[in-house]
Amino acid sequence: MEQSGEYRIESPAEAVWAALNDPDVLARCIAGCQSMEKVSQSEFRAKVKAKVGPVSASFDAELTLSDVDPPHAYTVSGRVKGGPAGFGRGSARVELAPDAGGTILRYHVQGSVGGKLAQIGSRLVDGSARKLAEDFFAAFAEIAVEPQPR
Repeated sequence: MEQSGEYRIESPAEAVWAALNDPDVLARCIAGCQSMEKVSQSEFRAKVKAKVGPVSASFDAELTLSDVDPPHAYTVSGRVKGGPAGFGRGSARVELAPDAGGTILRYHVQGSVGGKLAQIGSRLVDGSARKLAEDFFAAFAEIAVEPQPR
């Protein structure tokens, strides 16, 4: 499974970078997120309740940041376990570029699933993953906007 996308965010790269590293912001952007904690400078843990086709489960995720180049880019790699529902693993390269007072956020994701998730078919999994990514980045683009001075 592979996907990529681009969003323009009406905030400077430094503010977007800070939001990308804030567990509270990230939790608000992930549909079904029950908890998100920053374990170290480069590790997060999350619990997410999600539905992929007919499979609904709570998933435990471990995320690790690498290739960190503040405030320009990082790679986030993750492992997700959903018990009998299955598992997933993947990585996403996230890059930020200044753009006329705002920031362009680009991402490229690669991932794979196993267990029941793999049995429901790659088209359904790909479609669900694409929707989850689009929903996340759309929410992030709204939440990451700095408050305007009054």
